[in-house]
Amino acid sequence: MTVDTPGPGPDPSEDPADRVGEQDQGQDQGQDQDQVGDQEPGPDAGLSDRDLAVLAVERRGWPGPGAKERAIRERLGLSPTRYYQLLNALLDDPRALEHDPVTVNRLRRIRDERRERR
Repeated sequence: MTVDTPGPGPDPSEDPADRVGEQDQGQDQGQDQDQVGDQEPGPDAGLSDRDLAVLAVERRGWPGPGAKERAIRERLGLSPTRYYQLLNALLDDPRALEHDPVTVNRLRRIRDERRERR
């Protein structure tokens, strides 16, 4: 008789975008995500798994727009249009800046440069 032993757990280098499933799609964005209680919220408090996954997709380099759009649809279950709406809102969220300042600041610079060109 063989006994299945649990593995070492999730790979710490695993992309959070891979963990987001269909359950996130129907959530109301207006939900109050603040923690209530005596505990101090951590740096990621209030950022949903979907928000973290969106930042993870942007953190990664992509060979072209087709591969990125395909990953957005497959991993996040979102249309690219909705993805970019969420991303744009995240760029203005101080919690996202605290979670991943390098990515958020890079994307803010790109957004600001595009706005100036218009």
